[in-house]
Amino acid sequence: MRIGLIGTGRIGAFHAGVLARHPEVGALVLADADPARAARLAEALGASAAPSVDALLARPLDAVVIASATAAHAELIGRAAAAGLPAFCEKPIALDVPGTLTALAAVEAAGTELQLGFMRRFDAGYAAAREAVADGRLGRLHTVRAVTSDPAPPPAAYLPESGGLFRDCLVHDFDIVRWVTGREVVEVYATGSDAGPAMFREAGDVDTAAVLLTLDDGTLATATGTRCNGAGYDVRLELAGELDQVAVGWDERTPVESVEPLGPRPPAKPWTGFLDRFGPAYEAELDAFVRLVRGERDNPCDGAEALAALRVAEACERSRRERRPVRVADPVG
Repeated sequence: MRIGLIGTGRIGAFHAGVLARHPEVGALVLADADPARAARLAEALGASAAPSVDALLARPLDAVVIASATAAHAELIGRAAAAGLPAFCEKPIALDVPGTLTALAAVEAAGTELQLGFMRRFDAGYAAAREAVADGRLGRLHTVRAVTSDPAPPPAAYLPESGGLFRDCLVHDFDIVRWVTGREVVEVYATGSDAGPAMFREAGDVDTAAVLLTLDDGTLATATGTRCNGAGYDVRLELAGELDQVAVGWDERTPVESVEPLGPRPPAKPWTGFLDRFGPAYEAELDAFVRLVRGERDNPCDGAEALAALRVAEACERSRRERRPVRVADPVG
């Protein structure tokens, strides 16, 4: 299989390494806005580099992986679709609903596949939690708690183009709550704080946020996120039902210290970041994409799934701004 990868920054370089090792990938072509960076990575991996996206798309390819800057995702999805190529794209498709719909229309018109990079769906813990909900082990689900805490803020230059904490970070929680519970989010009530580093205020963003989500069966879920969790990278999901409760992301590397006399001791090696915590999940999602392109499985996370998560994030941003509950189905204002 011949795959072109666009974008060789941190996540793009990781994806390139995974694809270079994949037994079904016989040729890998890299391109980046910085051609020299793509060339260096290609040399390190034994791949080839194209001097531009145009040159990459002119190659005989079977699929494209898009790991470029967020602002370029929608255009590149459209270009891949126009070339008749199935595409894997890191989230989001676009930073707003109209841009997302335009890209999805291009994919539908071309009849190609688009898989989105919501890697938590491929994590063993989240998959086990989904199974526990589906098989009734928990009984009626009444409460869900999602946590995403980054150990340090991203670069200041990233914030204005990120879409904000809800669209860039907590969108993973919105997607995984939908996937694990099998329910839709119908209403949100969100707030945020910009009391941390000044760069968040300057970008019109928040460094910490909390959301109350109401699911379509009445289940209540909370999602909290922060960019300033110095203890380490902390991503968890707790699900409580009338019969039992389970937790994802609670292990010997969870950066939480119990102050109870008989509680667990602090981790010797806390999780440091998303590639550390979710490395196997990232590999599994790309393997799923390869099998999708080969016709060996259905699409595990298509554009409609990404759109649904984005609509929740958009509703959260509106709720935070207007200080009120917002229905996800309400028109974006």
